[in-house]
Amino acid sequence: MTHATAPDLPARDLRGVTMVFFAGVLWSTVGLGIRLMDEAVVWQILFYRSLSLSVLLYVVIRLRTGQDPFVLALRTGPAGVIGGLALVAAYTGAIHAVQTTSVANAMLLFACAPFMAAILGRVILRESVRPATWIAIAVACIGIAVMVWDKFGAPSALEGNLSALGSAFGFAVFTVALRWGKAGEMLPAVFLSGLFALPIMGMICLWLGLPLVIGAQDAGLSLGMGVFQVGVGLILYTIGSKTVPAVELTLLSLAEVVLGPLWVWLFLGETATPYTLAGGAILLSAIAGNAISGARRKPPPPMV
Repeated sequence: MTHATAPDLPARDLRGVTMVFFAGVLWSTVGLGIRLMDEAVVWQILFYRSLSLSVLLYVVIRLRTGQDPFVLALRTGPAGVIGGLALVAAYTGAIHAVQTTSVANAMLLFACAPFMAAILGRVILRESVRPATWIAIAVACIGIAVMVWDKFGAPSALEGNLSALGSAFGFAVFTVALRWGKAGEMLPAVFLSGLFALPIMGMICLWLGLPLVIGAQDAGLSLGMGVFQVGVGLILYTIGSKTVPAVELTLLSLAEVVLGPLWVWLFLGETATPYTLAGGAILLSAIAGNAISGARRKPPPPMV
């Protein structure tokens, strides 16, 4: 997710940089967490993860604001509803992607979300897109094409890649919905996504005949992911991003993409294909180049 740099943004704060980096580290563990699941499928995992995430965010929002988190979630209005549902779709696509393709492929394709958000922002909100960003999007598309080139003969892997792109699109919709609703805080909208996910995942499990009671290992991992992998990561990012320039937020977010495949390689021996590595390098170069070129822009004159 990208955030506009405020005119009075504080000087670079090492604590903020550290918080954002560790948020990326926590988010990067999603692939390892899913790989360690025993039998649970995406709907069951997301049900338990959303349960612990919702409880954590309720407590954090209450402590930070002193207000009722349910009231704050309702105040987000249609933008919050759209953003919350988009997050549910993004989470679902992300877990399904990790279960059906390599973690490296999934994590790298998740990184397309800022480019998708730029296109959606142009179409829906009439936001301007820099020429350099259009070039970066074109380069990113080349990287994606290289990554999925060897997956057309493997239906499950191709399905996983499409799920990863769908997840990135969901995060892009969430980002644009927050900008459309002019939300100054993302936590209530994420809290709303957890509230939406619980009944949705519960009904899907019942419809598919899947038990809501799952094994202790899978339940523990899912609940832990809701608290630490998503919840604490989101809190660190929310606090840290207030003192970190937008370009550094973008570059620090690459820690999630780079570390995700590293964890499964270190602990489980899962490797990436040459196509994934080559396409991923092109994609990451496009993201980094776009961020750095944006930082070099001459700031607009102040509004009087």
